[in-house]
Amino acid sequence: MSASGPIRVVVAKPGLDGHDRGAKVVARALRDAGVEVVYTGLHQTPEQIVATAIQEDADAIGLSVLSGAHMTLFRRVLDLLREQDATDIKVFGGGIIPEADIPELSAMGVAAVFTPGAPTQAIVEWVRANVGDTTPGEVGTA
Repeated sequence: MSASGPIRVVVAKPGLDGHDRGAKVVARALRDAGVEVVYTGLHQTPEQIVATAIQEDADAIGLSVLSGAHMTLFRRVLDLLREQDATDIKVFGGGIIPEADIPELSAMGVAAVFTPGAPTQAIVEWVRANVGDTTPGEVGTA
């Protein structure tokens, strides 16, 4: 996790899902808000995503999943972070995720889930409030 400076987020499209417009919109909104974003592109494996997050000293991973494989993909990313002793990297995501699956995702360690129609400003505000250095008195400072 970066000790100081802007929040760093890896935005990733795991699996075979080929639709990345939402991920790009979120990545741009985060960048516009001063967050450093590494966008990994399409068809990334969980292993590639976790390796990138560790290499880039990311504070968080944002996964965009539209394929229906969200339970498997989120679980694998979280398992890999545990294996790499990198649980300080928060995982959040969005996409076509049924409301009924959100409690289970939360229980496995997904910090936040944004469903279709979530305003990008809500995602930006969540990242600012929950990712990076959240020492009292320093939240939201840039």
